[in-house]
Amino acid sequence: MKSGREVVHEEFRRFLKRGDHRITPERFEVLDHAVDYEGHFGADELYVQMKSSHSEISRATVYNTVELLAQCGVLSKRNFGENKTRYESNVGKTTHDHLICTNCGAIKEFSEPKLQKIVKQISKDIGFEASGYSFNIFGKCTNPSCGMNKENE
Repeated sequence: MKSGREVVHEEFRRFLKRGDHRITPERFEVLDHAVDYEGHFGADELYVQMKSSHSEISRATVYNTVELLAQCGVLSKRNFGENKTRYESNVGKTTHDHLICTNCGAIKEFSEPKLQKIVKQISKDIGFEASGYSFNIFGKCTNPSCGMNKENE
């Protein structure tokens, strides 16, 4: 039986072949780091993390590869209202939504089956086949140390 990592590698390899993209070890290095990243990240944050673990990867390769990973469905692209594209791994994750503190930037994930039912019902009523959805709630957290942390998972 194949591991989750092997399945994701095969999926990405097939995607690259179909799109006539080069299959390089560097792209799979980015894939591994992106899937292992805890929480939500920008391409630059991933690049810095990879460099701090002594990777020889280029910034351009990281930026280009996270876009390919998002197109492939391995990563989800998110925008939490900060004019910055963030990503999160879809590997091993269930559908979830986000609470975003506009004061400190904390991001809390939550899952609410009622929302998923609403999305299905609205899609059915309109005659629309949804392939996914994104639901973000913006506000201020009640954390006493609000302003100290950038992201809480």
